[in-house]
Amino acid sequence: MDNSLPPAEELALVDRELARLDARRSQLLARRAWLIRVLYAPAAPTAPGPRPPMADSTPRSAQNVLLTLGGTLLTIAAIAFTLVSWGSMGIGGRAVVLCVVTSAALAAPVALLRRGLGSTAESVAALGLVLMVLDAYALHRVALPETDGLGYTAVAAAVLAGAWTAYGSALSRLRIPLPTAVAVGQLPLPLGVLAAGGGPTAFAWAALLTAAADGAVVLWTRPTAVRITAATGAAALGGWSLLTGGWLSLTSPWSGATLLLAGATATLYAAWRTPMLAVASSAIAGLAAVTAVGGLLRSAVPTDWTVPAYVLCGLALASLWRPAAAGTTTGPAATATATTTAGSGTTGAGRPTPGAGTPAPDAGLAANSTGLPNGVRLGSAGAGAGVAALGIAWALPPVAAGLLGPLARTTEVWSGEHADRVLASFPGTAVLVLAVAAAVLAALPRLWARCGALALLWALLTALPVSLGLPYAATLTLQLLTSAAALACAVRPGPLLRGLRRSEAGRPAAAAGHGAPEAQGPAVPTATGTAAQPADATAGTAQTGPTSPTAPSDPSAAPAPGAPWPAWAAPRPRPQVPAAEPGAVLGWIAYAGGLASAVSALALALDVRAATFTVLGVLLALLGGVAASGTGARRVIAACGAVLTATGLVVAVAAAGGFADHWTALALLVVPAATAAVGARARPVALPVEITGAVVALPAFGLAASRPAFLALALAIGGVIAAATAARPERRRFASWTAAGLFLLATWVRLAEWEVTTPEAYTLPVTVPALVVGFLRRRRDPEASSWTAYGPGLAATLLPSLVAAWTDPEWVRPLALGAAALAVTLLGARFRLQALLVLGGSVLVLDGLHELAPYVVQAVGALPRWLPPALAGLLLLAVGATYEQRLRDARRLRDRVARMR
Repeated sequence: MDNSLPPAEELALVDRELARLDARRSQLLARRAWLIRVLYAPAAPTAPGPRPPMADSTPRSAQNVLLTLGGTLLTIAAIAFTLVSWGSMGIGGRAVVLCVVTSAALAAPVALLRRGLGSTAESVAALGLVLMVLDAYALHRVALPETDGLGYTAVAAAVLAGAWTAYGSALSRLRIPLPTAVAVGQLPLPLGVLAAGGGPTAFAWAALLTAAADGAVVLWTRPTAVRITAATGAAALGGWSLLTGGWLSLTSPWSGATLLLAGATATLYAAWRTPMLAVASSAIAGLAAVTAVGGLLRSAVPTDWTVPAYVLCGLALASLWRPAAAGTTTGPAATATATTTAGSGTTGAGRPTPGAGTPAPDAGLAANSTGLPNGVRLGSAGAGAGVAALGIAWALPPVAAGLLGPLARTTEVWSGEHADRVLASFPGTAVLVLAVAAAVLAALPRLWARCGALALLWALLTALPVSLGLPYAATLTLQLLTSAAALACAVRPGPLLRGLRRSEAGRPAAAAGHGAPEAQGPAVPTATGTAAQPADATAGTAQTGPTSPTAPSDPSAAPAPGAPWPAWAAPRPRPQVPAAEPGAVLGWIAYAGGLASAVSALALALDVRAATFTVLGVLLALLGGVAASGTGARRVIAACGAVLTATGLVVAVAAAGGFADHWTALALLVVPAATAAVGARARPVALPVEITGAVVALPAFGLAASRPAFLALALAIGGVIAAATAARPERRRFASWTAAGLFLLATWVRLAEWEVTTPEAYTLPVTVPALVVGFLRRRRDPEASSWTAYGPGLAATLLPSLVAAWTDPEWVRPLALGAAALAVTLLGARFRLQALLVLGGSVLVLDGLHELAPYVVQAVGALPRWLPPALAGLLLLAVGATYEQRLRDARRLRDRVARMR
């Protein structure tokens, strides 16, 4: 490029070169697009060929459908032949037809199985089984018509079951004969008993024996279909026999006990041999045993002792439950341990040796110190615990009556009369059930048991007055003592923790992971199925050989080429949620019981005046003690309860003194005054106590509403209390506003009592303090909006006064309001305050319109009728001629007002 050219010529040259380059680039891009289309042109679509038809069903499913339909049709034909066409043939023809058809149907599966036609063989074998049933029916109709139907059916069922069992055993590849034989085998004994005229007991025994045989089939046979059929029959017949035994234990205890114990023995044996069903089977056996023994005891003890007898049997059975000893492995872990021990052929590195991993016999039935398998022990103990729980539920109505009975008041307060006893006919042994259950639970060193024992002990003390029929004074004293003891245990739950396990009593430390064995990580499954300990648990074990893995210093670093992979590192234990502290759990249970007993005692004490004062005083002392020595939420609840109790005491004193409602209202204000004084010292519970006291003041104002003078006095006293509370820095903001509101309400009530109707008398006490507060805020924060600082105060007086001025026929109020609005408007314009300017100007305009309206009406009436339209037209012309200027003036005015504060 020639740089000696003048700038203008050089610029023209540069522009020409750029235009030429752009044209060349466009040509190259078009050529490139054409080349791409040529090279990557899509292939021509080919006509799709005929697709092979898809089969709607597989050959195997079609074969099964055809075989099923064929067997069904043949069965229908055989039944029709036997029932309809039988009489047209002689005895010889009948015998020949039955023998030939049945023999052919039973022999055909042998040849079919040899040819590999299993499904066809199943269908023909099913037809043969049906024909055998028809043969038995035909034999009864022709040869043995006089034989009893039930007896013949029982014998025929036994013969058919045996024949089908032999047939199915000979042809083991057939799946229908053996389950069918088991199903038919359920009939002989029950039908035989019915044919012999046996009653429900004999039928139940027959069902139980059949169920036992089914259980033997389940335990000692392999085919799954046979075992399922036998298990179904055992469940149905065994359940029927046990239900019959339960009914007999109520009507004939010895017969029922024998039947139930026999069923329990069979079920327990099945539970012992079948670990998968051990828990459910042993639970059923336990229930049967409890029902049997309880039925015998029921016949020997009075009626009131029936439930305690069953509960004792249940607790005796529940005693089979024992906490596993330390280091004892039960359940699936025991199986893994037994497998590892039986194999006894693993190397130090966790590699199995030949022969390792052979499970020990009955390894899953690991037993604890009681000698019983875990499933049997848990199921039996669960059955006993369930019976005991039902007994406890039976004993709860006296507890509900003792707790809720005083609340359902049927007599007048302080009448000296007491309500009639409820549940007077309920057995008194209910308290014995509660006492025994509480003692048994207290002996267990577990937290859940200790919680249950504590709840049952409270229930026992609550039910005692109802069950024993204690007099009024004794009942009230017992309820107060129960409440006191429960609240004391809630504050100091240390004695309740005695006897608990260390793992239970020290649960917070264990939850934090200090010394917990789980911190070692889970076991690692090896190739043999045994559980190997993680690397951290096997630290220190000697490992030899060149392939012994060593953990690298950096877990994230990859191994060097050719180096062995590092050993698997156990993951860190997940952070556990801290469990609740046992003392807190027991404390809350005792606290709830104590409060419930306190409420019930207070309701009961309302029958007698002296008892009411006594109970209120005792409860005030108890709750005050808990508030002083307790901690946490229990302390707060107790403090609020003490305030409410003090309120009740004040109301009781006022009622005893015959005070009128307005005097009672003034007396109630002592409570918020006291809470305000206490709140200054009791820092932890100050806020809840003061809120409760403030809530108590609300009904005081309601009681004083019938006398406006006393209402004004009560509001003023409340304002004084709030003002005194506002002296404390942490309560100053809310209490000062509350005091101002109460003083204002007191002023309004007093003005209404004096029949003052001037609105300014009600609004100026609001406006002046509000303007003062707004002025102080503006001094502290000059950027604050005038609407926030002065708007509420000005609106509180200007707007009601404007409404009053529009309805006032005199001239004084409009004049005063106009002067005030003018002053506010000028101040707003002087200090550029939007709220003052807008509110003052609006009120001034509306007030002026109100004053000028009569004269405008008179002037319009005196003018000719054509003059107003003419003036309106001139005004519109003037506005239209200067529209743009007026619009700019309006926008300028709007911007100026918007820039104000």
